[in-house]
Amino acid sequence: MVNEACQFTEDLLTIDYSPYTVTFAGMNIGFDAKRAYHNGTGLGHYSRSLIRSLSEYYPEHQYYLFNPKPSSLFSLKGDTIHEVLPSGFLHKTFSSAWRSSWVKKDLQRLKIDLYHGLSHEIPVGIQKTGISSVVTIHDLIHERHPEQYNAIDVKIYRKKIRYACTHADKVIAISEQTKKDIIDFYKTPEEKIAVCYQSCNPAFGSRVSEEEKKRVKKMYGFPEEFFLYVGSIIERKNLLGICKAMFLLRDELNIPLVVIGDGKRYKQQVKDYIRQNSLEDKIIFLSENPSVRLLQSFQLAADFPSIYQSAVAMIYPSFFEGFGIPVLEALWSKLPVITSNVSCLPEAGGEGAYYVNPASAEEIAAGMKKIYSDRQFAAIMIEKGWKHAQNFTPQKHAEAVMKVYKGLPLSR
Repeated sequence: MVNEACQFTEDLLTIDYSPYTVTFAGMNIGFDAKRAYHNGTGLGHYSRSLIRSLSEYYPEHQYYLFNPKPSSLFSLKGDTIHEVLPSGFLHKTFSSAWRSSWVKKDLQRLKIDLYHGLSHEIPVGIQKTGISSVVTIHDLIHERHPEQYNAIDVKIYRKKIRYACTHADKVIAISEQTKKDIIDFYKTPEEKIAVCYQSCNPAFGSRVSEEEKKRVKKMYGFPEEFFLYVGSIIERKNLLGICKAMFLLRDELNIPLVVIGDGKRYKQQVKDYIRQNSLEDKIIFLSENPSVRLLQSFQLAADFPSIYQSAVAMIYPSFFEGFGIPVLEALWSKLPVITSNVSCLPEAGGEGAYYVNPASAEEIAAGMKKIYSDRQFAAIMIEKGWKHAQNFTPQKHAEAVMKVYKGLPLSR
């Protein structure tokens, strides 16, 4: 594996393999694009944001998106972006097998120089093709909290991720916390891992007009003021802790909590607590509104910047995250954030967030009350948060990932 010998000019890729040098213009970069086309949550946002940023800031390369099946939900367009679907009856019928292994033939046919698995896995056997590979690992929560997963899923995740960390030429971790976990759980050499902080949709950084906020509030039936939670309703994300804080504040703040996200067993536990403590009018589950679920602007998160910028604060006291993208989205939206003082969340929030012990409903409640009642304090938080968010621009994310790409040997 050649690393130090790779030299790049601004427009031409030059690889020095002594005693000869190969020079060519641009790379053909392939991506596992399943989540980019089909996932509306964190992995999908990461994939779409990175691909669009690379295409914008590095148009000298060609980007091939290997998608196991057509999507009517998300699309990625551009002169340098090419969607690749499985062809032939067998590959279309067994699209999962195509994605996880058979896709190698298409990579070779299209002369792909390097392949990036955007969410924890790479095609089995890609290391035998001569095509360089990169894998992004978002978190190892299945290792830290296996009790929150089906036992079979834990085994599958463990096998796929361990394989990717072993056989990929380079591993991208989205936070220092994730890098530490990869080293601790899978014994991956530290020098093989690069931390590349992600960005979020640039739309969160654009100011939404008051007219647009009013339109969205009316469309969704929002109250004038509300706190906001965004994320899957699962145990480690701690929505129950927020509801307990809402109970503590029931006689002091008449401001509801809007919840964007869904869940199953843990969600029922949260709803039982809400019912037992007469908080039904304090917690609004947006995803339970049938008319909202049908809105394309909700499915595609197009209204989210307006929702964020209309809220009082983002409440995100998760027990553990790979990064915590809603924290970054809130900072970009100039929305105060209450988040946890554990895991990678201080990396995401920097000096711009209010930190709490996620196990303490009292601390969460104190933060909510402080931000609502002390507008000067909230304004300082917003200013610090916006400054910190500039470390996570799409351009900086693309630069960090391209640096990883350019450190790899290519097959041609």
